[in-house]
Amino acid sequence: MKKATLIILITAASFCFGFAFNTIITSQQNKNTIMKKVTGIGGIFFKCKDPKAINEWYKTHLGFDTSPYGTNFEWRESEDNTKKGLTVWNPFPENTKYFEPSTKEFMINYRVDNLEALIEELKKDNVTILDKMETYDYGKFIHILDIEGNKIELWEPMGE
Repeated sequence: MKKATLIILITAASFCFGFAFNTIITSQQNKNTIMKKVTGIGGIFFKCKDPKAINEWYKTHLGFDTSPYGTNFEWRESEDNTKKGLTVWNPFPENTKYFEPSTKEFMINYRVDNLEALIEELKKDNVTILDKMETYDYGKFIHILDIEGNKIELWEPMGE
């Protein structure tokens, strides 16, 4: 009887330790899993016949504070209103190669939380990645294609 009780206790203890260990490992894996996250629109880019004339039209008629690179709309983050964010509006010449290989007249820039982790997830999902991540003093960038061939620019801002 004592031997059977001992075997039952050892089996039960092994089960409990195994369950606890599995819970700890699963919890750690969940902490390390980065969710794909776009935090907002970083920019709207579009082709036009005359970017200078378009900039001037928007400046005159809609009050945009334009430069040769369009304009920036500044806003505050909802989670921390001490942090600023920017959304860029920028017309490009209609013959620009910057949107290639897409044949569309526009490109959207999305702000992201963790570009490096997102790139790894996109690779696992076999998303078309067009170039290598580049880092500048204002952020990290990479370009991808969606399923319809639209070029998308992903941007992780820095120093805001």
